Amino acid sequence: MSVGLNAGILRAPRTGIGNYLTELALALSRHEDLRLSLFTGWRWQAELPDSPLPGYSRWSGLVKKALPGAYRVRRLLEQQRFDCGLHHRPIDLYHEPSLWPLRFDGPMVMTVHDLTHVHYPQTQPKDRLREIERHVARGVAQARRILVDSRFVAEEVCRHYGVPTSRVVVAPLGCAARFHPREHAALQAPLAGFDVRPGGYLLCVGTLEPRKNLPLALRAYGHLPASLRARFPLLIAGMPGWHLDELDGMLPAARADGQVRLLGYQDDEALAQLVAGARLLLFPSRYEGFGLPVLEAMNSGTPVVLSSASSLPEVAGEAGLYFAADDEAGCAEAIRRLLEDEHEWQSRRAAGLRRATEFSWQRCAAITAGVYRQAMES
Repeated sequence: MSVGLNAGILRAPRTGIGNYLTELALALSRHEDLRLSLFTGWRWQAELPDSPLPGYSRWSGLVKKALPGAYRVRRLLEQQRFDCGLHHRPIDLYHEPSLWPLRFDGPMVMTVHDLTHVHYPQTQPKDRLREIERHVARGVAQARRILVDSRFVAEEVCRHYGVPTSRVVVAPLGCAARFHPREHAALQAPLAGFDVRPGGYLLCVGTLEPRKNLPLALRAYGHLPASLRARFPLLIAGMPGWHLDELDGMLPAARADGQVRLLGYQDDEALAQLVAGARLLLFPSRYEGFGLPVLEAMNSGTPVVLSSASSLPEVAGEAGLYFAADDEAGCAEAIRRLLEDEHEWQSRRAAGLRRATEFSWQRCAAITAGVYRQAMES
């Protein structure tokens, strides 16, 4: 079976969906009955791109500001290139891994990772939101099967779009091999570049946007005793997102003493080192379709303090130490427990490592390949 996979998102630095696409494609390539063709937004190719386009995020942002209807213009150009390439590289089935499916006359599978555009429309630029709503509605109606990362999202898709449960399949994500436990000695040198020591900091990971709930993380961190904050700075790794007014208002005071540090976007290996070296991952998100950093932390032997919102309990299970997404005192208490109680820390670490073994990209790919076959037969 020849499968066309839209890999256009890999033009930008990889975040959640880009990591999903990369790991899934690698795992699917081991299925001998599948032949993958990747559409990069401009051309079709057999291999994953080695790296994002230099300066893509900057130039893309400038074009969107300067050109009215930039999203629609880009989509028209991509559709032309997509169609043209199919004459030379025909496919049996098209898989769209995000909410922006291109038009295809044959069988189509679509992945819906979450419904952020429904629950948090204010976090999207208006023109982008209009295009998402237009394309996702058409894609959900057209797709023979819809893949989701969690039962939570499956229920949301069925309820919001009126999709029968028979068309929605849960394929939990996996964890990249670079996320694994590491000896502190091996982390001393790379972490020195961040002016921290292994086991001596807290880490938040994710795009800086409202649903990630970082203001609560900052307030909870501020509740900790000064002695703990001095020993364990809070590092935040992630790209800037939208509507950061509240966060921007809090950051100058939070960063004044050097205990809260913004690291920005980190490449794959640097992020894996940061995750493995953290005393804990703090993940206060209000809404996730899965929560891949939670799995990555557990697989690295790093305990997780996280909100009990949306899909997160499906991922962390009994290994996570939970708080309500609006409970900053509860968040602070959970952090303090893992900083001060070594037995609790070791117990959560062991539980996280066990829990992580239940997820793999091989399993995700096997479910996905099965969905391709179902879509071809339906």
